Amino acid sequence: MTARLRSLTTRWTSLVPALAVVLLVLTWGRDLAPVVVALITVVLAGAVLAAVHHAEVVAHRVGEPFGSLVLAVAVTIIEVALIVTLMADGGDKSSTLARDTVFAAVMITCNGIVGLCLLVASLRHGTAIFNPEGTGAALATVATLATLSLVLPTFTTSKPGPEFSSVQLTFAALSSLTLYGLFVTTQTVRHRDYFLPVTRQGGVITGDDHAAAPSSRTALISLSLLGLALVGVVGLAKGVSPTIEDGVEAAGFPHAVVGVIIALLVLLPETIAALRSARRDRVQTSLNLALGSAMASIGLTIPAVALASIWLSGPLVLGLGPTHMVLLALTVVVSSLTVVPGRATPLQGGVHLVLFAAYLELAVNP
Repeated sequence: MTARLRSLTTRWTSLVPALAVVLLVLTWGRDLAPVVVALITVVLAGAVLAAVHHAEVVAHRVGEPFGSLVLAVAVTIIEVALIVTLMADGGDKSSTLARDTVFAAVMITCNGIVGLCLLVASLRHGTAIFNPEGTGAALATVATLATLSLVLPTFTTSKPGPEFSSVQLTFAALSSLTLYGLFVTTQTVRHRDYFLPVTRQGGVITGDDHAAAPSSRTALISLSLLGLALVGVVGLAKGVSPTIEDGVEAAGFPHAVVGVIIALLVLLPETIAALRSARRDRVQTSLNLALGSAMASIGLTIPAVALASIWLSGPLVLGLGPTHMVLLALTVVVSSLTVVPGRATPLQGGVHLVLFAAYLELAVNP
C-alpha cells in the first residue's frame, strides 16, 4: 500500500509540471474564458505542490544550505524574467512594476513567511531555535540591498522623481550582484555551518536522519521537473493576472494590489517548503528560504531591470513612498530584535504577521 501511494505521488508530481507548461503554451497571450481560468487555477495549485516536492528532493540530496538556495534562486530567476517581459510590454504602469514586485517579495518573505514559520515552530516545539550568526548575516544583506535599491532613489537629486540616474543605477546593480555573490559564497563555502539547522542544545545538524538521500539520477530528474513547475507557476500566474486585475478594479482597490497577489502566488512554493521545515523543527532552513528569497529578489531583479532599461522606453521608478519606507524600517528593526537571541516564541511570530497584515491593509487602503 505504501509503495502504491509513493508511486502515485511520483506520477502526479511528474505529470503536473509538464501539464502546466503545455497549458501555459496554449494560453499565453490569449483572452481566457472563465472555465479556462478555473482550469489554470487548479493546475497552478498542483504545480506549486509539485515544485515543493521536487525542491525537497533536491534539498535532501545536496543538503542544507544548498537546498534552500536552489529553490530561492530558481523562483527568483523566473520571476525576474516575468518582470522584464511585463516591462517590455510598455504602458505607464510598468514604470513601478520592478519596485512594487521587489518590495512585495521583501514584505512577504521577511514578515509573512518568517512570521508563519516562527509561529508554527514555536507553537509546535515550545520555542523556535535557529542560528543567529547566519540569520543575522542574511538580514543585514537584505537590509542593505533594500536600502540601496529602494530607499535611496527617493532622495537622490540627479534625476527628478524617485529614480536613479544611469550612473547610480549601474552602481546599484553592481552593488546588488556583489553583495549577493558574497553572501552565497559565505553561505555555501566559508561559513556553511552558520546556515545549518541547530539542535535545542546548540549543536549543528549536518544531515537529515529521517530517510536516505535520493540518488543523483533522482535528484537531477527532480531538478528538471522543479524548473518546469516553476516556469508553469510564474507563467500561469501571469496568465490569470488579467482576471485578477478585473477583480481588483471591480472591488475598487489600487492597481498595486495586483502585484501583491501575483507575488503571493509566485512565492507559494517557498512558503509551503518553509512551513514544512518549521514543522520539523528545522527553523534555520525556513529562514534560509525566506531571507534568501528576499535577497535573491533584490540582488537579481535590480541588475536585470538595469540592463533591460538600456532598450526599454519610459521611466524606471525604484524609490519607495514614505509609508512603505516606514514599513521597511520597522521590518528591519523588528527582524534584528528577533534574530539576536537565536530563539523565538509565538510573540515574535505574531509581531511579524501583524507587520505583514499592515502591509496588506495599506496596499488595499493606502
